[in-house]
Formats: sequence, C-alpha cells, structure tokens
Amino acid sequence: MHSSAVFLIEFGAIILGLGLLGRLAGRLQFSPIPLYLLAGLAFGEGGLLPLGASEEFVAIGAEIGVILLLLMLGLEYTASDLVSNLKTQYPAGLVDMTLNALPGAALALLMGWGPVAAVVLAGVTWISSSGVIAKVLGDLGRLGNRETPVILSILVLEDLAMAVYLPIITALLAGVSLATGSVTLAIALGVAGLVLFVAVRYGRVISRFVSSDDPEKLLLVVLGLTLLVAGIAQQLQVSAAVGAFLVGIALSGEVAEGAHNLLAPLRDLFAAVFFVFFGLHTDPQSIPPVILPALGLAIVTALTKIATGYWAARRAGISTKGRWRAGGTLVARGEFSIVIAGLAVTAGIEPQLGPLATAYVLVLVILGPLTARYTEPIAMRLAGRRTPPPDTVLAQRGTPAVETLEPMEDSGRDR
Repeated sequence: MHSSAVFLIEFGAIILGLGLLGRLAGRLQFSPIPLYLLAGLAFGEGGLLPLGASEEFVAIGAEIGVILLLLMLGLEYTASDLVSNLKTQYPAGLVDMTLNALPGAALALLMGWGPVAAVVLAGVTWISSSGVIAKVLGDLGRLGNRETPVILSILVLEDLAMAVYLPIITALLAGVSLATGSVTLAIALGVAGLVLFVAVRYGRVISRFVSSDDPEKLLLVVLGLTLLVAGIAQQLQVSAAVGAFLVGIALSGEVAEGAHNLLAPLRDLFAAVFFVFFGLHTDPQSIPPVILPALGLAIVTALTKIATGYWAARRAGISTKGRWRAGGTLVARGEFSIVIAGLAVTAGIEPQLGPLATAYVLVLVILGPLTARYTEPIAMRLAGRRTPPPDTVLAQRGTPAVETLEPMEDSGRDR
C-alpha cells in the first residue's frame, strides 16, 4: 500500500480513537488523559499494534500540542494578575514547591538516577494539572467558593514558575556547561521579565496590533506569532513552551478571549496527540518494574498537596472545611508532568523515568477528582470521631447540658 495511504489510515484511526475515548471519559466523568496515555501504550513500542508511517507526523503534532497548551495557559492570565499573585501568594508557592518537589527528587536519587533526573522528577511531582483541576471545580460547582481563589493562585504561581523551570531543565538535558546554562537561565529570566513589563505597559498596543474582526485572520496571526516566538525561544535554548506561554501573557482583553475560543479545539486535538506520543515512546513492559515506586510516590505527593492546600487556605482565613477542599482539589497531576517527563525521555537521560512518570500520572489523574470530592467529608468525619459531643464534655465536668440550635448546613460558598 502507498505510504501516504497508510499514513492517512493510521492517523485517521488515531484521531477517531481519541474522539471515542474522549466521549467515554465524558460519560464516566473523569479526565481523558489516562485513556490517551493508554492508547499510546497500546500502539507504541512493545504495544499491541505499533505504528509506522504516521509516527513522525505524530511527533510534530505532539510538539505543537505542548506549545498550544502553554499558549492557552498564558491567555488565561494578564501580566498584572501574575505580578499581583507573585507579590501576595509567594509564601504558598514556596511551600508548594518544597513539599511537592522534594519527594520526586529524593526518589530519583534513591534509585540512583543522578541529579539531572532528580530535577526532572521534582518537576513532575511539583506541578498540578490546571486543566483537570479547572474541570473538577466546574463539575463540583465550587467556582464560587471562598477557597477557589487560593487554589487558582497556587496554580498561577506554578505556571509562572514553569517560565523559569523549563529553561533550567532544557539546559540540563542538553548537557551544557555551568557557564552556558547560567547564560541560558539569565536570558530566560530577562525575556520573561521584559515580556511582563511590556505586557503591563503596552499590552493594549500589542493586542490592538494582533486584533482582527475576521476570525480567520486572528487565528492565523496568533498561531503564526506563537510558533515563530516558540521557535526562536527554542533556538536560544530557552524552551519553546516558555515562548508560547509569554505570547499568551502578552495578549489581553477581547483579543485573548477571541484567540482562546478559536484555538481551544486545536489545543484539544494536538494535546491529545501529545499524550498519545508520550505513550508511544513508553514500552508497556517497562511499567511493572516501576509501578510500586510510582504508587508510593503518588500516595506521598497526594498527601503533600493536601497539606499545601490546607496551609494556604488557612493562611487566607478559610474555614476548616474549605481548607480540606482546597487540599484535595490540588492532588491531580497531568499535562505538565508529562511535558516535563517528555523532555527527559526525548533526551534519553534515564530509561525508567518515562514509565515511572506515566504510571504516576495515571494514578493521580484518576485519584485527583476523587480526593477533590471526598477529602473534606472524610476529614470532617474523622475529626468528628475524635471530638466528643459538647453534652458529653459538660456532663463530665458536672455541668448540665444546655440545648443548642443545630448549625445550618455549610454549603461552602460563604467561606
């Protein structure tokens, strides 16, 4: 059969299969990311039906998927929002990084993978999944809760930290010298700072230049500009994803909203291709040897994320129930953990890192929505068992119990 016909059949089957898996995930009411990863495992090295003709195109589509994920993330925020969050919520960001990056780094060192793999796995365990968490908040009707801004602030700080973290990872994986790596990081920080400054001061001018009433022209200009900046950033070894993120930050107002609506279907398509691509490069037979470390790491970092959310919500004056909800909601890992692990897999630094990251994300992307829903009621039930009823305490003290009114049911929206 002609190679182009084989390519069309293979790639068409991939897209159709992803669509069906997405519909299945929607009916089951959980993220489609684990199903996409499993699909990649099924059709990759050592899978049921390895692909051939379409693999190169899938690789390019996966790279575009990462760029669009970061672009859309940048469109969610304005530069002033990022600066404001950085000023007011940085303690929560530091606690988040410390509690959740250290377990990943420690495991990598314990397994003898070396310092570079430790920095990579630290990022995998540190960054929560903005996409999964946003969907969970909407599904549970918690967008109006008082703890939700705390959750979003932590996610914003993680996303902003990516602009610094990704260039460091890129330089380490490239094996550059300390001097070259320092220059790369300095360039990344300088570019990020410059973009934030320009976006705050001249964001309207940039948006006016990009703006167009014709959706087709707006799509072409924004997509072309993003790919161009991402390519230049990668040429400077700053990371294409960071370049795309900064383009998203620079756009604001109606332009950002219009671009978001136009690019959302493209992002969903290529992001799904990216998860399949990551699975394609992970041999299913390599997962069983790392399943126990991945499961242990998932349990530890689920607890550290819950602790992070609880601490940040308490610092913001949120009630106890809201603190537990904030912690449980932050547990999910997903797209950015895979992005970070994908960089390491491409560089070939540690064969077991990809399988471990795949198993880790599969566990937490399924567990995350469950902890978001059940952490608070379980914690409150356990706390209720430890605390004796008020009438029992009064009776023990020899004081007659006084009948009190039952408190109103706590809906969560007033905290």
